[in-house]
Parts: sequence; C-alpha cells; structure tokens
Amino acid sequence: MDHGDEEDAKEYRWETGYEKTWEAIKEDDDGLLDGAIADIIQKAKRKRQAQKTMQNKLGMMRHLYLMLDCSESMTVPDLKPTRLLCTLKLLERFIDEFFDQNPISQMGLIVLKGKRAEKITELTGTAKLHLKALEGLQKINLTGEPSLQNGLDLALKTLKVVPSHASREVLIIMGSLTTCDPVDINITIDALKQESIRCSVISLSAEIHVCRYLTQQTGGSYGAVLDDSHYRDQLLSHVDPPPAAQTQENSLIKMGFPHARQDEGKEKDPPLSMCMCHIENADEPSKISSGGFHCPQCVSKYCELPVECQTCGLTLVSAPHLARSYHHLFPVQNFTELVYNGQAAICYACQKPLTEAADKNVYRCEACSQIYCLDCDIFIHETLHTCVGCVTIPGAAAQVHARKPQPPPMGMMLGSSLGQRF
Repeated sequence: MDHGDEEDAKEYRWETGYEKTWEAIKEDDDGLLDGAIADIIQKAKRKRQAQKTMQNKLGMMRHLYLMLDCSESMTVPDLKPTRLLCTLKLLERFIDEFFDQNPISQMGLIVLKGKRAEKITELTGTAKLHLKALEGLQKINLTGEPSLQNGLDLALKTLKVVPSHASREVLIIMGSLTTCDPVDINITIDALKQESIRCSVISLSAEIHVCRYLTQQTGGSYGAVLDDSHYRDQLLSHVDPPPAAQTQENSLIKMGFPHARQDEGKEKDPPLSMCMCHIENADEPSKISSGGFHCPQCVSKYCELPVECQTCGLTLVSAPHLARSYHHLFPVQNFTELVYNGQAAICYACQKPLTEAADKNVYRCEACSQIYCLDCDIFIHETLHTCVGCVTIPGAAAQVHARKPQPPPMGMMLGSSLGQRF
C-alpha cells in the first residue's frame, strides 16, 4: 500500500520534461490575452538589449538568405488575412529595416513550395529588387509541401563561396508542420555547420523538431509566433547583426567612396553615360544620364549605393552607410530597471507623467540619472541609439565619452575593427 502511494506521488517524465509555456499567458480582467502577449514581447526586447553589452565580435557584413514557405499551409487564416499576406506585409518592413541598419550587407530570397526550392532574387544590397519580388508573391499559387532540405542546399551553394570575413546566415519562415526531403537532411545540416552558416527559424504554427535541431547545430535562434504583433517582433529581432562565428576570419576590406565626376571647365555640362547596375536588367534597362556615382578605381557609374562594382569588384559605400553600422559597435548602455514608487515624476524624453497604473517599472540612465518610461527606453536603444539626457544635459555627454574607447578613423581601410565591439 505504501509502495503504491509512493508511485502515485511521482510524476511521469513527459509531465516535467519540458517548460509549461502556457502558464506564462494569462487572461486579463476582460478575458483578453493581449496584455500577456505584449508583456512577453517587452521582456524579449529587454533581453535582447541586455545581450548587446556583451564584449563580442559582430558579423557586420552580412549575407542573408530569406527562405519563405509558400506551401498550402500558408493559406491558413490564423494570421489575418492569411499567413502569406501577413508575412509579405511584415517582410516589407523587415527588408527596409535590414538595409537601413545593415547598409553594407546583402540579402536574397528563396521560396519553398511543391517539394522544390526556387531562388527569387540573388544576393544583392538593393532593397528595391526584394520589395518588387514580394509584390509578385502575392498572387503565387500555394500548393504542396515545402522541402526544407532543397532550400538549404540551394542557399548552401551560394553562401559557401562567400568570403570568410562575411557573416553567412539563413532565416527560414516555416508555416508547415512537415517537410518533404529527398535524402537524409542531417547531411545538409552537417554541411551547413561545417561552413559556419547560421540558420534561424520562425515557425508560424508549432515547434518542429528538425527545425529546432537545425538551429541548435548551426548556432541560430528558433521562435514560434503567438500573433501578428509577436510575429513582427520575432522578425525584427533578426535586424541587428549577430555575434560572429568563431571560424570567421579577420581581414582588411578595401572600400571605395564614390563621388560625382567633375570636369575642369565649370561651363561644360556633365558627360552622359549609362550606369552599370541596370545595364543587364531587362525590367529596368539602363538609361543615359549625367548623374550617378563613379567608382574611384575604374570610373564605372552606378545609380545608388552601396553596391559592389561589377567591373573591378570594389565595394562602394558612403560615409553615412558606415555611420549607421557604427552604432552596433557602441550601443547605448542598458538603463537600470526600477519599480515605480508612485511619486510624481515625468519621463525625461516624452515628458509623459508617470502613473502607478500604467508604469509599473521605470528605467534610469546611470550616466545622467534621468528617468524614462518603457516606450522611451525601447525607442532609445532600438531606434535613436543615443540617450536623450546624456546629449542635452551639460557635462553628462563628457562623462559617457570618457568611459568609451576612442573610435578608429573612419577613412581608414576597414577590417576587423568594423566587426569588433569594444
């Protein structure tokens, strides 16, 4: 009898072998889950901000393949209006943010459907090409099952020839619970791991074991979305450059800073010429014009920057592009989280009066000692990249500058210093 009671008190392994994630989601007074989901999103943002202060090396020159599931499972309307249309809308924002925060990186699109993988766009740093490709996917025929292995093999063929100093990444948006692969997918996963290609997965349904295993072996991240707001947060979390792989080499990278060509005589009109970036584009053929950016090495003309010169292979950028990549190396220090004590106070950034009902926690900058609300804390760290108090209060900015190492000269040839956070 005692022995039977002892067995009843024990729990089975399947009852305690995994985290009970549903316990973190609780209804509010109105029976809604929006508050719980918003709290999960805010905690995830705070966690990512805390990780940015770690002393590590970043992969600043990113080569990312975005792999999109276009199988029959993307017709499910759990994300309004459908999974595909919701994904395409969020990807437009993601592509704009990606190239805004990573101007010297490149991206490509791969579609999975009908047990096949199709490359929609090649690796390029032009956001317009990817946005135009997303418009064409709105009327795509969603059929069959996806083949995760075929998509990974297609990305592997291109990424394995990318220079070793660049960051190689694959971001998979998976709506299906199954994958139809021709052979053992573990062979492909081992090849990705050997080539140091980081694979991350965002699942629109439930967690898939093979996708979780893929991310664990390649050092990527895995996430399953709760709603469209959580989906957007999961997607935008991949905008910031990830820590560089241990096998990623440090090397000097030669870059050119193009300028408009000027003739000696001021009365002469600029010469007419064709740009190299559209010369082989059938949809948007190159036109004869006088404006543009000229490569300082071979004098080839291009419409916009950044771009890799098709003639001499020189990476062409501008100073603002490097400045936008620079804030990843020296992020704003994390603010101290404090429990709001109910005293009359206002947020220093937005001047909103703090209330005990709406602001359970407030955040203080240790350099300028100013208090911020949660929204301003996230805005400062994710968008502004500068503490409002430190740049407006006399003397506060000098204290912050004294604690930071001096940056390298911007005009020098960029090497490992561009990818190193000090």
